[in-house]
Amino acid sequence: MHGWAGKIIRVNMTAGTVGDQDLDPAMARDYIGGRGFGIHTLLAELDPDCDPLGPGNILVMAAGPLTGTLAPTGARYMVTTKSPLTGAITCSNSGGKFPAALKQSGIDMIIFTGKAPEPVYLWIDEGRSELRPAAHLWGRNSHETEASLQRETRPQARVACIGPAGEHGVLFASIMNDRDRAAGRSGAGAVMGSKNLKAVAVYGNTPVPLFDKEGFKESVKKFNRKFSDTYKGDPPPLRTYGTAATITGTQTVGALPTRNFQQGTFEGWEAIGGQALTEKYLVKHKACHACPIGCGRVTRVKEPGYEGQGEGPEYETIYAMGSNCGIDNLAAITKANYICNEQGMDTITMGSTIACAMEMFEKGIITEADVGMPLHFGDADALVKLTRMTAEKKGFGELLSTGSLRLAKHFGHPEFSITAKGQEFAGYEPRAEQGMGLAYATSPIGASHMRGDPAYIEILGVPFQVDPLTWDDKAQLVKDWQDTFAVIDAAGLCVFFSVRNLVLPERAIRPDGITELLNAATGAGYSLEEVCQAGERIFNAERLFLLRAGFSRKDDTLPSRILEQPLPDGPAKGMICHLGEMLPDYFRFRGWDENGRPTPEKLRELGLSGII
Repeated sequence: MHGWAGKIIRVNMTAGTVGDQDLDPAMARDYIGGRGFGIHTLLAELDPDCDPLGPGNILVMAAGPLTGTLAPTGARYMVTTKSPLTGAITCSNSGGKFPAALKQSGIDMIIFTGKAPEPVYLWIDEGRSELRPAAHLWGRNSHETEASLQRETRPQARVACIGPAGEHGVLFASIMNDRDRAAGRSGAGAVMGSKNLKAVAVYGNTPVPLFDKEGFKESVKKFNRKFSDTYKGDPPPLRTYGTAATITGTQTVGALPTRNFQQGTFEGWEAIGGQALTEKYLVKHKACHACPIGCGRVTRVKEPGYEGQGEGPEYETIYAMGSNCGIDNLAAITKANYICNEQGMDTITMGSTIACAMEMFEKGIITEADVGMPLHFGDADALVKLTRMTAEKKGFGELLSTGSLRLAKHFGHPEFSITAKGQEFAGYEPRAEQGMGLAYATSPIGASHMRGDPAYIEILGVPFQVDPLTWDDKAQLVKDWQDTFAVIDAAGLCVFFSVRNLVLPERAIRPDGITELLNAATGAGYSLEEVCQAGERIFNAERLFLLRAGFSRKDDTLPSRILEQPLPDGPAKGMICHLGEMLPDYFRFRGWDENGRPTPEKLRELGLSGII
């Protein structure tokens, strides 16, 4: 095979065995890789009613055919499993160097089943795999674990691991790779911990086999040149300011979630934005494998009480721990981010759960006796302390470790949890950005900007601009963006480069540049229509998993605050999210019935008949 390595590793954690399996070429062509391989495996092999933290759950790590190549940003892999936070599927994405090493070891996918009787890690050395004891690593943070494994295996080994949060079963625990990169959402790290799997360490240095080496090389040059020409010799804003630059855009349109989504603008936004982060704490920028952008932030904080160094924070962290908690102390936000990276937790859910607790405290629903301290919006010290308590599941941190929906339900007020399908919103206010509201409600993993991100067109104007406040034109746009993101995730690429350089800049966004790279790498001879259909197939397959797991049309919704309470401030003042007007058109464009179920005709078209 070309592009694909042609090899699957199956790890039976219960038996302690590791075996190889050939990759099915027909399945590879239909599902591309990464996210596609993950959902195909879960649909074929997983009982959707299983306990997410029980031995019956399956954990899949999968690369794409462009992962580990020199395709611009060919550095991504996907972790797919049943989520302990939501009960839905999760497909968490991460970059760095680990995914390329996995692919360059000759492996497309690792499938973990069962539960090991004692902690172990998987060591892969140029495709040769074995389970090794990891009791000596249990309890260590992600940085310590990586350093230890590089001493035990090879100094050049790349590591994906869990920290104490995953070991303790924090429901939004992350899998961390390359120290500070995260497969962050929905609790994949808790699933890894439930299997007594501490880490995967891999060394691979074999070039990915390409079908048309010269053609691939020329395509890579063309797309990198297109990227460079866009900035005319200047560094791209993402390299200068990182994703934190997004603060300016969301504040400008009134879509910056503030104080648990009670407002859409934050008076302290400049103190926590990209320019402030660059001027105060940036040491250098950092790039993933084959990335011309370099948006990663290597930072250092020296303020007393918040000292530390590491990577980040990203925009989503700054929103969740900053404006959403009413905090304009960037040192404290960065420190809490460091704790999440070291302990292995999703920063979006962490910050949003604290914001939910802050609002309930200020409304008298929870008390100082419940929390162990006063808890007001703007309390930077409380943010840092509660983040650490959550990783350790100590005191009030044990409740926080279950996420905002379970927290709010515990105190009898689920309306204060700003979630969709049980997962906390990303950093975009849906009343000020109608397409994002539809994307949150219909995302297969619960609220997420990474399963199709209308913020590009509604806020950033990439690759074209639409009015964020309109809703009558969003249904097909959201559907097309969701399908295209599925292609990006399956191919093994990063959305930051792809949406700017590898898609048609038209309303019917289509991954033409990705198709060109896929064909040169794999020789699959895809038409653009076939690649678009593969993205649609992946998204519909994820919908089928949700239906089998007990989700239905009633779960395609948003909190009452978003649907019924007008925004009180900013350019979108007076707006609600018009989800009810958008959903029927969305279902129609998807080929689903009025209850959100794919029709038999759609399933036949996508080769998914007979699954439900």
